[in-house]
Amino acid sequence: MSKETERQRWQRNFADLLQELRVAQTGVQILFAFLLTLPFSNGFTSTSGFQKDVYIVSLLAAAAATAMIISPVAFHRALFRQGRKPELVRFAHRMASAGLAFMLISMVSAVLLITDFVLDRSIALVLSGVTGLWFLTFWVILPFARRNWGEDIDDEEDDPRSIPGD
Repeated sequence: MSKETERQRWQRNFADLLQELRVAQTGVQILFAFLLTLPFSNGFTSTSGFQKDVYIVSLLAAAAATAMIISPVAFHRALFRQGRKPELVRFAHRMASAGLAFMLISMVSAVLLITDFVLDRSIALVLSGVTGLWFLTFWVILPFARRNWGEDIDDEEDDPRSIPGD
């Protein structure tokens, strides 16, 4: 079995990133759509000033996340067939990471908005804090804690042809 070339590795990295972005893009678009429709619902007029401020934070964070998560597509269009895949992959990685950060802000503030609307503010703040920690655990802490696990394992394990039983 031959090792992949550097060009093949960059191509694979870009394809992997695009798959990840497809998942994140769907989630952020659903959240953004929900937030866009919220002010037009009947109950929105009874929200407090605090809740409207939280809504604006959530809406703007969702807009920023959407822009950043979709930006690698526009960047790819601009660099198409220029042989700059490494630059594209690095850019897409940064935009995906920043997009996920804005998505986290939007999700937590959306939870705060809804829980503050239906519960006491102190409970809403606690639940939103727990939600933020939950996201940070699975999006930041666990991935970085496991980042160096298996460094000594051969790269062949990344090759789907090397998985037994397939």
